Amino acid sequence: MPIRVLVVDDSGFFRRRLKEMLGSDPNLEVVGEAVNGLEAVEMAARLRPDIITMDIEMPVMDGITATRRIMQSSPLPILMFSSLTTDGAQATLDALDAGAVDYLPKRFEDISKNRDEATRALCEQVKIIASRGHSARRPLTGTAAPIPRPRVPDAPASAVPPRRSIAPATTTSPATPAVARGGIAATPSRASLRLLAIGTSTGGPVALQEVLTKLPANFPLPMLLVQHMPGSFTPAFAQRLNQLCQITVKEAVDGDVLKPATALLAPGGKQMLLESRAGRQIIRILDPEPGQTYKPCVDITFNSIAKCFPSQTLAVILTGMGADGREGCRTLKAAGSTIWSQDEASCVVYGMPAAVADAGLSDRVLALKDVGPALSRI
Repeated sequence: MPIRVLVVDDSGFFRRRLKEMLGSDPNLEVVGEAVNGLEAVEMAARLRPDIITMDIEMPVMDGITATRRIMQSSPLPILMFSSLTTDGAQATLDALDAGAVDYLPKRFEDISKNRDEATRALCEQVKIIASRGHSARRPLTGTAAPIPRPRVPDAPASAVPPRRSIAPATTTSPATPAVARGGIAATPSRASLRLLAIGTSTGGPVALQEVLTKLPANFPLPMLLVQHMPGSFTPAFAQRLNQLCQITVKEAVDGDVLKPATALLAPGGKQMLLESRAGRQIIRILDPEPGQTYKPCVDITFNSIAKCFPSQTLAVILTGMGADGREGCRTLKAAGSTIWSQDEASCVVYGMPAAVADAGLSDRVLALKDVGPALSRI
């Protein structure tokens, strides 16, 4: 059976265009259209679609309020559409707090200038998010009230690894090391660590918030964060995390130095590298090179970290589409660093963590709710 989609937008033109694009995929079927948030709430309960596409700014009831109500009464995967602006970033982060799974630019040209490619990316995004079904999460608690990709899709569908089971912790081989599930054996000691690095994508804004808010103000390690996100979003996201967390969170700038209990977020549209200079580690922020898919890219950041702290890094891969981070983790692992990954059940999209775990690189697999407490015990 095709995936059933409810389209919610007050613009008739946008609804028609979205319906046409989704209708090009035989595995998708638009089963209803709502012109405001109130209609969306009513139709979600009546039609029970597999996924909802939701606009943010609408009359009668906005998309954030509608998302919150749907997630409280009858949780469904919700994909938001937003503008790539500062205001759009703030509203989109609010929508994720309310329970939305992911977001895309309202202008399809921001996905791809080629219409066919934009259509394929949209359809794949809808299918991947819908595949999570009723594991759609409920809204966060204790977050800002309604007033934290929009994101260019991470990768084509061909880059998303298939879901496979992870070998149990008792199974070992030279090619695939044992995966510790919550045990302390795969937790490095504080004395052996100099840096915590986290990479994530789809579902990452909420996942990072969940993890970082659990860290104490005196957390002993500096942190580097790589989240696939456009440049107009990362300043607002860093500011939000800084307000919610006991640690300090800021968007990284060229020349930043590492400090304990301080997390530096890679700016969207750029690449963040770590370099050693005169015995100090310095952040470099560079423009992406032609052909680089991810901006920022987890692999690029992690590979640079391996040159500075080859055996003194704890790298964590959280929810995300695609396989970014796998090769960077491979480099760190070969140098003696420790790798953790998020488990499938708690991921919005089990792509990036699956790529790392399936490659035999994960020393420890954790549910999202356990990552922050585990880090706090280092």
